[in-house]
Amino acid sequence: MNLIAAVDENWAIGLNNELLVSIPDDMKYFREHTVGKVIVMGRKTLESFPGGQPLKKRTNIVLTTDQNYKAKDVVVVHSLDELRERLSEYDSKDIFVIGGEQVYRQLLDDCDTAHITKIHYSYQADAYFPNLDEKEEWVIAATSEEHTYFDLEYEFIKYIRKAK
Repeated sequence: MNLIAAVDENWAIGLNNELLVSIPDDMKYFREHTVGKVIVMGRKTLESFPGGQPLKKRTNIVLTTDQNYKAKDVVVVHSLDELRERLSEYDSKDIFVIGGEQVYRQLLDDCDTAHITKIHYSYQADAYFPNLDEKEEWVIAATSEEHTYFDLEYEFIKYIRKAK
């Protein structure tokens, strides 16, 4: 399985249930990796999308403990066991965990690839991605050249989990 996120220098991903910044090339990168695939998210992540609507051209799966939660055009699961059972129907290479913080942390050990947009800036934040640079089992497999959006510099980094 894959993780995909945009993080700042402190591995922050959001503030008040919103992304820290919207970079068009990062959005394009996200689309290129996830269209036609399965995306896994928490309830708050789905609710942060425009109109709280699922992303088009993807299988949207929401993990929530709220037993009464329902959303149109979304597969809702209520436990990690139920999620894993549902995900077993798909090729793990086609599954992307897209947030938020709790879901990233819960599924980190199930994933072997992370597609990270690393933004060279520190934002005020209240949600964080696990710092892969501090985890010895994760290594950088590829790094893009540095990109600039206005005064922001960022790069696309692919991390992979070392074989056990």
